[in-house]
Amino acid sequence: MTNPIRHQAIFGITGRSGSGKTHLLARLLPALRARGLQVSTIKHTHHTIDIDKPGKDSFVHREAGASEVMLATPDRWVLQHTQPDAPFTLPDLLARMTPVDLILIEGFHATVPACLEIYRPSVGKDPLFMTQSNIVAVATDAPEAIPAPLATLDLNNTEALATFILERAVQIPLG
Repeated sequence: MTNPIRHQAIFGITGRSGSGKTHLLARLLPALRARGLQVSTIKHTHHTIDIDKPGKDSFVHREAGASEVMLATPDRWVLQHTQPDAPFTLPDLLARMTPVDLILIEGFHATVPACLEIYRPSVGKDPLFMTQSNIVAVATDAPEAIPAPLATLDLNNTEALATFILERAVQIPLG
């Protein structure tokens, strides 16, 4: 008997720094939850972060060579995984997550099969849709700045954006 391949619905939210990606996600999550969906997120950053503090037990575990350190509290847990030999890939991360109805991904814009770009000309940065073929639509407050035939959505219409994302989320196989 072979193992069935698991699939996960994913959709990317991308845009330049300061365009409003996180603000949009903060609006989308309650709208999607109100539709009865379980939604998770992945936030990619190019910055180095460390949730550990020197002297804390979890820091000592990791510094002593633990590949993974799980920190568990009464209402939350976080798993730190150290992978010094190769960068994490989106499929690696998705395979570690509990399956839900949808995973929204902020970042990883080059590897997510379908993305919605948040574009505000007032931010003063070039749009990504000019160079990335995986951007299927643009959510903006300036629709006149988006060339046809790229789908243009009202950045302030959360319900329409949620519907669009659900209609275009991509099912990807997980290893």
